[in-house]
Order: sequence, then structure tokens, then C-alpha cells
Amino acid sequence: MAESIIITGSNRKEKYTSLVPQLRALFAGEKELIANMSNTCAALKDTFGFLWVGFYIVTGNELVVGPYQGPMACTRIQKGKGVCGTAWEKKQVLIVKDVNAFPGHISCSALSKSEIVVPLIKNNEVFALLDIDSEKLNDFDSTDKWYLEMIASILSA
Repeated sequence: MAESIIITGSNRKEKYTSLVPQLRALFAGEKELIANMSNTCAALKDTFGFLWVGFYIVTGNELVVGPYQGPMACTRIQKGKGVCGTAWEKKQVLIVKDVNAFPGHISCSALSKSEIVVPLIKNNEVFALLDIDSEKLNDFDSTDKWYLEMIASILSA
């Protein structure tokens, strides 16, 4: 059965406010994490038009690309390396206004200008990361952080 998300609102906060309850309802009927990650990517990409939306999954001592939508991705990232590896190591959300100014940034696409990475945490351990790249500089703020942390929390439950 095909699922659909209907977004209302004109600004980012209104769109998140419309999206989050629909994702929550969708996840309530599906316990497979990969399926929920996949639908999250589709919903965020369709709603906001970001360049790249995806997940990296902790596998041993590295991150491995999981479900995503957008251009080709880096397949593996080491802990502490790049934006994703740093967010994993610090167990915190990272908002990068200009990826070219981030020390050690790993460029998977030259089109990426800004990025937000949100850890998914269970039992105080990061098990995956939600990574979103934008073609615009300084495209992410506290509104994105708030709602993406909420989505990560729902996925982590």
C-alpha cells in the first residue's frame, strides 16, 4: 500500500508541524527501522527539497551509509571524521553553516553548502545519524534542530 504525506504551511516551522504527526502515525504501524528511515528520507526530501537526506548507521567502528535520497553518498565514514563522524563522536547535533569552513569536511557532493547532522541515540549510544545537506549556505537553524531531534527521537523509540 502506498503511503502519502500531505504538508500544509508556507514556512519551515509550519511544514515540520504538519509533517511530524504524520511520520509518527506512519511509524506506529511499522516497526522495521530501515523502512521508517527510508520513508523519513522521502518525506523530508519531498517536503523541503534538500539536496541530500539520509542516514548513516553505526557498524563497528565506522558509519555506513543507509537509506537516503539525493546524489551518490560517501559509503563509510570514520568516527571523528567529517561532520557526521564528529556528531557521532560528540553525541550531539551539528549545524554547519558553510561546509567548506568545517575542518576536515568530507565532500561527497560539491553542491553541498550547509549541513545538519542529528544523532539517533538508544541506551546512551549513537546507533545512527540523520544527515541533511543543502545547496544553500546557512540553511539550517534551531527550528530544524528542534524538529529533526523530535523525528530522531521517534525513530529511536
